Amino acid sequence: HYITPHMHSKQPPEDVPASGSGAGSKHRSKRVTFPSDEDIVSGAVEPKDPWRHAQNVTVEEILNAYRQACQKLNCKPIPKVFKQIQDLKDLTQRNECLELKGEKLDYRSCESLEEVFKRVQFKVVDLEQTNLDEDGASALFDMIEYYESATHLNISSNKHIGTRGWQAAAHMMRKTSSLQYLDARNTPLLDHSAPFVARALRISGSLSVLHLENTGISGRPLMLLATALKMNMNLRELYLAENKLNGLQDSAQLGNLLKFNYNIQILDLRNNHILDSGLAYICEGLKEQRKGLVTLVLWNNQLTHNGMGYLAAALPFTQSLETLNLGHNAVGNEGVHKLKDGLIANRSILRLGLASTKLSCEGAVAIAEFIAESPRILRLDMRENEIKTGGLMALTLAFKVNTSLLRLDLDREPKKETVKSFIETQRALLADIQNGCKRNFILAKEKEETEQKMRQSVSMAEIATEDQTQEDEDASAEKPEEENTTGQGDTTDEDDSDSDTEDEDAAEEPKASGNTTPPIAIPAINASSAVPGAPASPGRCISVSSPGRGHKIFMVTRVESPPEQQQMTVLAKGVSERAAESQTPTQTNIKAPLDAPSNQTASEPSTLTALLISSNSTSILRGPQAL
Repeated sequence: HYITPHMHSKQPPEDVPASGSGAGSKHRSKRVTFPSDEDIVSGAVEPKDPWRHAQNVTVEEILNAYRQACQKLNCKPIPKVFKQIQDLKDLTQRNECLELKGEKLDYRSCESLEEVFKRVQFKVVDLEQTNLDEDGASALFDMIEYYESATHLNISSNKHIGTRGWQAAAHMMRKTSSLQYLDARNTPLLDHSAPFVARALRISGSLSVLHLENTGISGRPLMLLATALKMNMNLRELYLAENKLNGLQDSAQLGNLLKFNYNIQILDLRNNHILDSGLAYICEGLKEQRKGLVTLVLWNNQLTHNGMGYLAAALPFTQSLETLNLGHNAVGNEGVHKLKDGLIANRSILRLGLASTKLSCEGAVAIAEFIAESPRILRLDMRENEIKTGGLMALTLAFKVNTSLLRLDLDREPKKETVKSFIETQRALLADIQNGCKRNFILAKEKEETEQKMRQSVSMAEIATEDQTQEDEDASAEKPEEENTTGQGDTTDEDDSDSDTEDEDAAEEPKASGNTTPPIAIPAINASSAVPGAPASPGRCISVSSPGRGHKIFMVTRVESPPEQQQMTVLAKGVSERAAESQTPTQTNIKAPLDAPSNQTASEPSTLTALLISSNSTSILRGPQAL
């Protein structure tokens, strides 16, 4: 409400001379008095309704209003706007998108768009690369804030919105209740603009996704943003790629942010300069993330094997991290060996990215040990590495005991070997690995269907119990309680193996295997048939020479207990016999291969028991205690 007070100025008394000096000048000073309380408010004006123009509006009315605004402002109407307005169907709800990407929007063009925004709301407003200046950006952001025009706003690649544009954007972020997603990549956020955005982020508004890739925020802007985000409760995804973030102050700010903010679920730091020193700061914050951070992307940050020690020390503490991407860093075999123990101790990692990390067969053996130990890993990316026959053998053997891995990305073409026959061996091993992924996919589907049936049976039992009369409940109270308790216990045990998450990633598996070599059947191994404490037999030894540098010889030794050797002979006939056996409608036959790896104790002989790598007189042994 606008309130106007009455202001009265007292005139000097008539008997005081109009001119003169001395005491008379004091009586000529003006005085201000206010009326009584009941007369102080002279009138009130109601605020304007921002949606008074949107009631019972038609597409033709919107087009006419936009056309008249362009004529009034002496600017040319944008054909793309006309076409998208004509395609609108339902004006009573948010429409899908207003896309203006690539259009040149000056101040007058932006002002004319108000006739659209005051009548229609959108889910997405795309202003990417529209050459906005300070005046145009300020006008558009004020409109979007006032009319609640968008839930997703893209202002990327606008390099000239300036301080006033960012100030209006910050005001929009703070005031609007509908904006959930803001993409400002490639839009410079410099020192004099960052304080406005930081103040907006300090308040927990509606914004949940923020893209600030390549915005030049290294230094003071990042310090202001990280400090503000410590108090933000709503932001879930933060993308800070390609900002030249360094391994000192910038990384220290990010580490402190992780110590205090448990709400950010995705932190994307790809293509920066974090270095091993910066990773140490981030890992200190990562140790505090008992809940919260789900995805951490460290792609191409000049990390080495030295930094993997910090990461391995932090992984056992975090309980929410599911995706870790270390691609395009010089991790090397030594770094993977350091990382392996942390990965095995961690109980949350589902996806691991190791593409182009300078791994060879020795590193692949360490990853195979992790695969054999993990009951929950879903996807592993090891493309662009020099993994040859020995490493592929280790990965193939790991699939004998792993039942969770649904996708293992490897280079499709075999690596060059001096022995030509090894090329075909690599192709066969790649096909075996793909077949193992498909087998795990089928098992995950079967488990999901079993769990769904169990949940349905439990709910039906509860309904039947509720429908009984009071007399029947008193007579047979013990029996329904035992049935319900049993059904619920089975469901809880099966839910712990993350079958829902496995099924989501499994949807990607058919795409990855579509162009690969036709799979060769790998029989499923029922680890529950192993006899605890049974002595290991001499076993079966596969020796493959790979005359590379140092004339390395990779030996993969398989040691099995006698019952397992007999079982392998029977199951080697192919997937068809295994599939026929698995169709038995008992829950035990479906559940056993999935739960076996996690139930196996350290004292029991493992199916994958030894991986031996020898180079001249040097050998590295991975025994049963490691796998």
